[in-house]
Amino acid sequence: MQANGFRVIVHDSGNNAIRAKLGIDRKYGSCHTALVGGYAVEGHVPAADIIRLLAQRPQALGLAAPGMPVGSPGMDGPIYRGRADEYEVLLLARDGTASVFSRYAARTS
Repeated sequence: MQANGFRVIVHDSGNNAIRAKLGIDRKYGSCHTALVGGYAVEGHVPAADIIRLLAQRPQALGLAAPGMPVGSPGMDGPIYRGRADEYEVLLLARDGTASVFSRYAARTS
């Protein structure tokens, strides 16, 4: 995120409480929860999606990349040997529903 111009402050305290406070349903959960420009961001969401979210400013809770998809930012290291699983970034509505914001294709090296 820092490489994409975001200022990052880390609170290493677990994310269940903040996820609940922000209204993110557990089914959209991952290992990281952030607050960016008034939006919740859950999981390994690519910076390009966050930039697009902030530019479009939809009426939404935020974005989520549920689970820990291989190939997403932070899950793309040498251990995965260029592999990337197909995954979706979801736009989370305040009513608990979600729609697809972005799709990422699977790939192998």
